Amino acid sequence: MGKGKVTRDMILGKAAALFNSRGYFGASMSDVMNATGLEKGGIYNHFPSKDQLALEAFDFAFQVSSAEVARHLNKRERAIDKLMAFVDAFMSVASDPPVAGGCPLLNSAVECDDGHPEMKIRVQKAMDTVLATVEKLVENGISEGDIKPSTDAQQVARSFIATLEGGIMLTRLYSDLAYMHSVATSLRNQIKAIQISS
Repeated sequence: MGKGKVTRDMILGKAAALFNSRGYFGASMSDVMNATGLEKGGIYNHFPSKDQLALEAFDFAFQVSSAEVARHLNKRERAIDKLMAFVDAFMSVASDPPVAGGCPLLNSAVECDDGHPEMKIRVQKAMDTVLATVEKLVENGISEGDIKPSTDAQQVARSFIATLEGGIMLTRLYSDLAYMHSVATSLRNQIKAIQISS
């Protein structure tokens, strides 16, 4: 890996943590300079604008968080077990976020709602990926004979992710993992409700 790539990745990692913790509007380029130890020109050599840096920093944060979720899912074979692992993964992200500041999807979705249309599109695409992952797990669970065929995979995915993200939000707001534990229990019960009894 060349020096330029190492520097670029370092900038992305530091910027991802800053933007995810303080928000796009709350973190300045001076903050990025302080975190990286680089001058403005050193940063702009790799990213032409703060907007471009923010977009790529979000992608970086999402990839890091997604890798944590994948680590949990890859330990399981069957789709029904992967759904349970998805809950475990979000518990892990809530208790020990892989990117400082918590869930980049939640943080960026709230902040970019009206103020950053390009980021909103980027976050929507990332969320579409997450929703599609859960939907596919449900469909695979139906194909494997573990989930009731009448289950609406899209509805389950939407409810699942909305509940998990809400749990993360409440956990962060109150600095109390009890909210995430409640959400996890509820979702595990929902998974059992769509599971075909053996």
